Amino acid sequence: MGMTMTQKILAAHAGLKSVTAGQLIEADLDLVLGNDVTAPVAIHEMEKVNKKGVFDKDKIALVPDHFTPNKDIKSAEHCKCMRDFAMEHEITNYFEIGEMGIEHALLPEKGLVVAGDAVIGADSHTCTYGALGAFSTGVGSTDMAAGMVTGKAWFKVPSALKFELTGKPAKWVSGKDVILHIIGMIGVDGALYKSMEFVGDGIANLSMDDRFTMANMAIEAGAKNGIFPVDDKAVEYMKEHSKKEYTIYEADEDAEYDETYAIDLSTLKPTVAFPHLPENTKTIDKVGEIKIDQVVIGSCTNGRIDDLRIAAKVMEGKKVAKGMRVIIFPATQDIYLKALEEGLLTTFIKAGAVVSTPTCGPCLGGHMGILAAGERAVATTNRNFVGRMGHVDSEVYLASPAVAAASAITGKISGPSELGL
Repeated sequence: MGMTMTQKILAAHAGLKSVTAGQLIEADLDLVLGNDVTAPVAIHEMEKVNKKGVFDKDKIALVPDHFTPNKDIKSAEHCKCMRDFAMEHEITNYFEIGEMGIEHALLPEKGLVVAGDAVIGADSHTCTYGALGAFSTGVGSTDMAAGMVTGKAWFKVPSALKFELTGKPAKWVSGKDVILHIIGMIGVDGALYKSMEFVGDGIANLSMDDRFTMANMAIEAGAKNGIFPVDDKAVEYMKEHSKKEYTIYEADEDAEYDETYAIDLSTLKPTVAFPHLPENTKTIDKVGEIKIDQVVIGSCTNGRIDDLRIAAKVMEGKKVAKGMRVIIFPATQDIYLKALEEGLLTTFIKAGAVVSTPTCGPCLGGHMGILAAGERAVATTNRNFVGRMGHVDSEVYLASPAVAAASAITGKISGPSELGL
């Protein structure tokens, strides 16, 4: 029996010729990630068992991004804990405020993850790096602690779902619309502890930023990971950003999949996920009249340069609706600088939006964009659970940067076509 991409990567990192779905393995890790919420817990777990050292100071990444710049004393203490640990252990890839970004945009940008890697992170959206053909998955802080000490992690080898993508997306249809369509189709538990493997000639029509978005939200379908084959675009991205050697794994022709789904990208429309689950999707033509109070464009899902370019294209020369709060979060300092140099930030500010330093803040209801009772937001983030961005009586609608930007202008959930674009 053949193996999937994910199974091949896990087999290689476990030192085995082959693995099968359901098999328990111990795999070597190429990178262990933590942030200011999860890393302090892992550090305290290490202290409990009196473990002083780390397995490799070059293979640990610590990124303060969730409650930074520090929103209160508690968050400042968490960041200090992580900072002190990084200094004590001489962690190479510790990123302070001025050089950091939202972790899942930052690590690929810094070249820390490449094809064939096995990565764990104490954050559920670590699955983002599957866009590069890596196996990456979220774990708990205890597993992160063990990973930092041993450089290894236990896994149950996942079975897989195959998504055959064909065709070319229409104008204003992005990777966010594709993954929302898929989650709407299979549900938030449709890929539970499975690998979502994206294949087909349609992938060539998706940018790397589209792919990062799709892999990022694999967890919203319950998946263990999402992964893309390594094509010329992925290779070009890695060569531009990384000096690490990469390994390309391809699924065997006789690899076994639990289900195969065929998706013609040319048939998809801009898609919105209604409260309070990412599976509650409607295409933009079925949304109806829904007034909103806030728009958030950013996050580890949609804060990359392509996302900001799309949003600026929609907002250029226009003004946000009266009373509307529009907050733009470039995902990294480098993306922020590019957006500044390209004039995108000028477009946003002239339209009436505010632009923030990179942070996860509003996505998890942390800071810099909290919703009050009864308020509604359109967000390019990844989750819209009850109370996700603030009060339990608020509502979050997930959408692409194009839809979010158009909604900011009209004051209600809208597609760019409603602006004549």
